[in-house]
Amino acid sequence: MTEIIEKMAEAGTASPMMQQYIEIKENYRDYLLFYRLGDFYEMFFEDAVLASRLLELTLTARDCGDGRRATMCGVPFHKADVYVGRLVDMGYKVAICEQTEDPALAKGLVRREVVRMVTPGTVTDAGLLDRAQNNYLAAIYLSEGDIGLAFADISTGQVYATPLTEEGTFHRLQTELGTYLPREAILNLPAAECRQHCDFLFLQCGAAVTDNRADLFDLSAAREACAACFGDSAQAIHDDNLLRAVGALLAYIRETQMVAPSFVRELYVYESGQYLTLDLQTVRNLELTETLHTKEKRGSLLWVLDRTETAMGARLLRVWIHKPLLNTAAIAGRQQAVTDLTGNFLLREELRAMLAPILDIERLSAKAVYGTANAKDLRAIAQSIATLPAIREKLAEAQSPRLRQIYESMDTLQDLYALLDRALVDEPPFSVREGGMIREGYHRDVDYLRSIKENGSRWLSEIEAREREQTGIKNLRVSFNKVFGFFIEVSKSQTDAVPPHYVRRQTLTNCERYITQELKDIESEILGSEDKLFALEYQLLQELRERVCEAAPRIQQTAAQLAELDVYVSFADVAVAHNYVCPQVDVSDVIEIKEGRHPVVERFVSDSYFVPNDTHLDTNHQRMMLITGPNMAGKSTYMRQVALIVLLAQMGSFVPAKEARIGLVDKLFTRIGASDDLASGQSTFMLEMTEVANILTNATRRSLIVYDEVGRGTSTYDGMSIARAVVEYTASDKIGARTMFATHYHELTAMEEDTKGVVNYHIAAKKRGDNIVFLRKIVRGATDDSYGIEVAKLAGVPAAVVRRARDVLQTIENEGRLAPPVKGHKASPAEPALPDMLSQLQRSEAEEAAEKIRVADINTMTPIEALNFIFELKKTLSTRS
Repeated sequence: MTEIIEKMAEAGTASPMMQQYIEIKENYRDYLLFYRLGDFYEMFFEDAVLASRLLELTLTARDCGDGRRATMCGVPFHKADVYVGRLVDMGYKVAICEQTEDPALAKGLVRREVVRMVTPGTVTDAGLLDRAQNNYLAAIYLSEGDIGLAFADISTGQVYATPLTEEGTFHRLQTELGTYLPREAILNLPAAECRQHCDFLFLQCGAAVTDNRADLFDLSAAREACAACFGDSAQAIHDDNLLRAVGALLAYIRETQMVAPSFVRELYVYESGQYLTLDLQTVRNLELTETLHTKEKRGSLLWVLDRTETAMGARLLRVWIHKPLLNTAAIAGRQQAVTDLTGNFLLREELRAMLAPILDIERLSAKAVYGTANAKDLRAIAQSIATLPAIREKLAEAQSPRLRQIYESMDTLQDLYALLDRALVDEPPFSVREGGMIREGYHRDVDYLRSIKENGSRWLSEIEAREREQTGIKNLRVSFNKVFGFFIEVSKSQTDAVPPHYVRRQTLTNCERYITQELKDIESEILGSEDKLFALEYQLLQELRERVCEAAPRIQQTAAQLAELDVYVSFADVAVAHNYVCPQVDVSDVIEIKEGRHPVVERFVSDSYFVPNDTHLDTNHQRMMLITGPNMAGKSTYMRQVALIVLLAQMGSFVPAKEARIGLVDKLFTRIGASDDLASGQSTFMLEMTEVANILTNATRRSLIVYDEVGRGTSTYDGMSIARAVVEYTASDKIGARTMFATHYHELTAMEEDTKGVVNYHIAAKKRGDNIVFLRKIVRGATDDSYGIEVAKLAGVPAAVVRRARDVLQTIENEGRLAPPVKGHKASPAEPALPDMLSQLQRSEAEEAAEKIRVADINTMTPIEALNFIFELKKTLSTRS
């Protein structure tokens, strides 16, 4: 709170309205308070200053008591969701303070209360969410060693929870956070005690962090909340830390939504061995859901696979991409469903057409539970579930076990459809307070009040015609104004003909106005009918919401089945369109791919031929493919292609190949490229080594590892030494994982002779004079040239630079420095080639230092410049000693 607010609160000099604001704001210090005043939500003091800057609003001021002025800004109430959404996207939390009594009935100041809080992790409005992506809230319970971790998407009712208890807990925590990418996280400890976790959440995941909330993680409260919410499913939570984390999610949902978290019903507790592990760096390197540089969906694996028709299916596809399976039976079940659909064109196309009109019933029903659904939302639910009987009937043609299960268990929700269709008009308004929602014939009182409202003018015309006839006063009029209501107007010259039961209401210069008992009764009916109609329609809408709330578990179950069916149809569509095959997935250690293709790259070379390649990896004699070849020849594409085929196979999808056998992979690691991470102060090489360390620490024999150019972020001497050591350690029995290692250090190719499991491969290229043609084919054996100068020429480097580079290269090779090994030469154990080469490097760097001394002008150096010069020379020489 600002100093002004505190002083006014202490002195009691604030105006009544401002005093109310101060009391409410006191309880929501961490929130931007949207305070309802008439048709606007207003913000005051520091909230106003911040909101005006973030939302580009004009700052104004108003009296707040004691002659003080309160800085303020506001937004129209009917556009508040837009502004709230913008603030939440920026990571801020908003508290919505509404008038909770009718201003016309209030005595004194209208009562106001916070009715809802919107935070990045608790958004439920579909208009503020990405339809194809879950919006996760994370709860992290940190104790010594073990961690309880849970995620909830309150817009879909799903909760995922996993205990972190084994070695490498911190790495697995980062892996899980990278998988879910929560928008908001709550922690039991202060940020100062878990800075590393908070930094990862903020910098890598982009999450808003709410720390030091130990009150939400109470064990006994968590046990009660989980039992009430999940019933028998809560027994799956055996770990106390995990129970605290799930309980904290439920407590935070109740705190922010101000209703019981009854919609959060789907609890999934899993262990580390249930899914293929993908850390955040691997997800980014393989461009699974967005491209590495542009952050767009186009160009990612998701872009290739996503032919889903529903929002639920699009979200589930993302989940499957991030969590490939490790259970061969479950994978086979998915494959059988896809096979069923690939072989039945009519079934596949008709299901696609039936799925297309289905809206996001998962999130729409959530809005009903949280009390924010309007009549349009309920009508959308009705329209969506109208097609369910036809979908179920069509599924009767399916043969695969999983599609048959969906057919047999699908709830078509026709009782709910019948109710909503009978109750709601075809095109309801957005507003829930202005009527026009309830269909004629649904409720007798609504029909009666609506007839009064709509027929009022007809009734008045009938009364006017009847009174003229009965009184003989031809210019008699029945009229209305807001001050006097309904009245009969008679000119002064005709007042003698006015019947005795007319009661004078007003005298004007030229006429008299009268009222009758009949007109009074009609006035009361007409004027009260609109308010009564609006109130009754809102009450009926509330009842419909309740019916949707009661059916929410059924809607969630059906939505999950529709999502799964949608993904199967999408997989089958992609498989047929791009000639994918069903892979064999087993528990062997073999990865055997015949004519594999990169699923994304082949989509971008549709005007030319994508060169397919074979792959064989195992954990015995062919553990590591040591791949050499020119830049731009396709080494990275090939290695990513193998990783993506493995991932697709374990998702249950078909794969881009002629034939494939995939032995289960438990963890997939990639070390591909890097750039400086300025925010965390890490250099390219530091990031590279961090990724390598992560792989060497956490990889197992069943993992798949992709190394692309390890050691290039430092000098040749250091880089080659590190690369060789990494090859030796990865290929050894300490790990022994299936690995692809691309390198320009051709000296490493000699390791095939003395390191178990290392096998040389290279990407073929054809050199014609000074030009090079990339054949894109991976073949057995090593290459002794990276064709770097030729690639530089292709990239458009000026011809003079290319010529000079060739001269320098020829000089180096003629003098024996950095000379590549002779093809087929085998290093002698007594006299290894690598140390000889490194001693040559030392001599060249000594000559380089001598040259710097010769050209230096010591007469113009300042003392500090001279010291820096000596320091640089010493560093150049000492690093090679």
